[in-house]
Amino acid sequence: MLQKLVAPLLLLVSYSSTITAQDTQSSSRSSWPSCSARTQHLSDPPYQDYFYSDCHVDAQAVVTSPLPGSDLSIIKPRFLVAWPAGNSGVCTLFQPQSGKAGSLAIELVNSTLGAPLGPVYSKSKCKGSANPIVGVEGVLSFNDSAELPTAILGSVRNIRDFTEGGYLSPIIQAGINVTKFQKTGAQISRLWLDNVTTTTFTLVPWKNNHNHIQIDNTTLRFGAGLYRFSASFNYPQLTQLTPSQLLNEQSQSLAKQHQETVSSLSFFSYTEKLLAGGWRFLTYFGRDSMISALLLQPVLSSSAVEVVIGAALERVNRRDGSVSHEETIGDYATYVNLQNGIASTAAGFTYQMIDTDYYLPILMARYFNSSPNRITPLLDTKAGSINVDNLNLTWGDLSYATASKIMNITAAFEQNQTVDNLLTLKPGQNAGQWRDSPYGLANGRIPFDVNCALAPAALYAISSLAAKPSVYPNNSMTQTWAAIAAQRAKIWEDKTLQFFQYNMTTETAVARLAQYTSKSTFYDGPTNGDSVSNYSTDGMIIDYGLAINSPTTPEVIPITHTDTAFRHYLLNATDDEQLTTFINASANAILRPFPAGLSTPIGVVVANPALSNNNDFIGGFTNTAYHGTVVWSWQLALTAKGFERQLERCHGSSNVTDIPSSITNATAIPQFCSNNGVYTALKTAYNRLWDIIEDNSQQLESEVWSWTYSGGKNGTAKDFKFSPLGASGGTESDVRQLWSLTFLSVTRNKSFS
Repeated sequence: MLQKLVAPLLLLVSYSSTITAQDTQSSSRSSWPSCSARTQHLSDPPYQDYFYSDCHVDAQAVVTSPLPGSDLSIIKPRFLVAWPAGNSGVCTLFQPQSGKAGSLAIELVNSTLGAPLGPVYSKSKCKGSANPIVGVEGVLSFNDSAELPTAILGSVRNIRDFTEGGYLSPIIQAGINVTKFQKTGAQISRLWLDNVTTTTFTLVPWKNNHNHIQIDNTTLRFGAGLYRFSASFNYPQLTQLTPSQLLNEQSQSLAKQHQETVSSLSFFSYTEKLLAGGWRFLTYFGRDSMISALLLQPVLSSSAVEVVIGAALERVNRRDGSVSHEETIGDYATYVNLQNGIASTAAGFTYQMIDTDYYLPILMARYFNSSPNRITPLLDTKAGSINVDNLNLTWGDLSYATASKIMNITAAFEQNQTVDNLLTLKPGQNAGQWRDSPYGLANGRIPFDVNCALAPAALYAISSLAAKPSVYPNNSMTQTWAAIAAQRAKIWEDKTLQFFQYNMTTETAVARLAQYTSKSTFYDGPTNGDSVSNYSTDGMIIDYGLAINSPTTPEVIPITHTDTAFRHYLLNATDDEQLTTFINASANAILRPFPAGLSTPIGVVVANPALSNNNDFIGGFTNTAYHGTVVWSWQLALTAKGFERQLERCHGSSNVTDIPSSITNATAIPQFCSNNGVYTALKTAYNRLWDIIEDNSQQLESEVWSWTYSGGKNGTAKDFKFSPLGASGGTESDVRQLWSLTFLSVTRNKSFS
């Protein structure tokens, strides 16, 4: 099943016993070391992605070339190389020299330099740098004469600033230096703001002495043909975890059975941290890595899980216990420091998210429950190797700081269950959980997932951890945490859903669906209003809002969503009446086809405003919005695993091991299991979801994807067409994302088929 499930788009993995490297300044190869290399090719038109790893460098190259029908305002000829080390990169933006837009095509071709990527390695000649020059090289094919007016060298974050907002930093671009190279070629280089590291991109005619690259200020012009490129820099590299180091003993066979997927996971895994995705997020993201570790934990090695826990602890804010969302490293760290009037290359860390804190104790509890002997070695680790602000502390000190913050911030709701005491986004922030695009919560301030799932799950986890020796310091406060946190968790578990629930009659829902299809700019197919009555309760649609507007205007935002999966996955709720209603509503949302519900033939969309009767929501949650009516792979995995865990409870088993059952009675078989209608709905939804997952196996490992609709009012599944998100507008998607590789562990439970 997994072989079919995680089949890549179009993928080539190759291994070579030795590789050689081309010196960026010389043709001699005698002094270059050799080592094994691993490569991948992923085709996601109009993007072609290539991954390269050896013992000296890890790199991802992306070729973007317009296709017939491409939106030429979005898809333009581009070649990009990104490195995990320093979250660094090179982006070159081409255009036809004389032809019309869309006429220029680029291709990365196999050559004697590589298939198609080969390594760059040489000793650094830069003063003050002992790091070797490393990178990749190969041959690019251009079908027509072209020019290269814009190149961005240094940080992936600067490249993202341009690709997502069109911003070019003057101080970064001012450092670009363009010179002749090897008589017929050109070299673009830039000394980083650290005055030590240099990124270099060279382009030289390949086996064609008649082509010469012309340089006009910083613009390159050249004719059609083949060109050798080299992209390199001299920055300290990371140490990648091999597939055997990533997987636990019981799961080693996955490295051979699913070589491509494990290879992708290895590319994102290093001894210091796991990376979120490529090419746009080749660095630490706390939420992404901890969610991935939770879903992958059954197959991950202890060392891999500890990398995730350690990376999060190392980056905790010692002042208030907040867990870092993202790090700022490399050239971008120096850039940000200079913007703040500080001459420093020190890394920076962001703490604007409110959800990331809760994942840390949840992951720690699940890991330490299975590996209690690792508590002391891990938590006694000295902090400060990455976040220098944490010098003189241990990871245990920082874990305690995070737990203390959670205990403090959740206390008010235990005493008084009001909207005012729910958890809200931080002041001045328009995002604070995984839907972190500007309109991801429709301007809501009180998110469903944090309040209804993450907070109670983290409190249960703190209760479990507090009962173990050596996790938290033994003082008058922590001595009571085991009981207090569990009691508080139960209140958060039982008393938050009511604030997010909303109901409407089936007649109202059908009418709103008709309005929605008439207003939608991308979907004009059937309303699927008949499914409303088929999957409702006593003539009512019961659902749970994506968020609550704010404490002062506490209206529920009536957008159907997949964040209900957090609660199914993280909690074994014991309020039977509430649980039965919630299970039924979640299953029905999957069983109703879009736009009546969340299911499409292309995947389950993460948000659907069709029943909201709100033009702003309808306009903001489209098939081009990053968190709109689009499909996120990891949300499919989370929903599938959440449904499975609830079904398991009906058969006397559950994998949620950090809930103290002696206090919550969470091991009892819930009443929904004996409600034939609800149990059948859940089981049917579970299988419907897995059918959709399997039908879309080719794109499961990518970050997020969209779809287009080309049918009429009586549309069929064939009228839904897959579309890469960036190709149809909105934010460009990563071809591989860390948390989208979790189907290595999340598989269909055939006993529920």
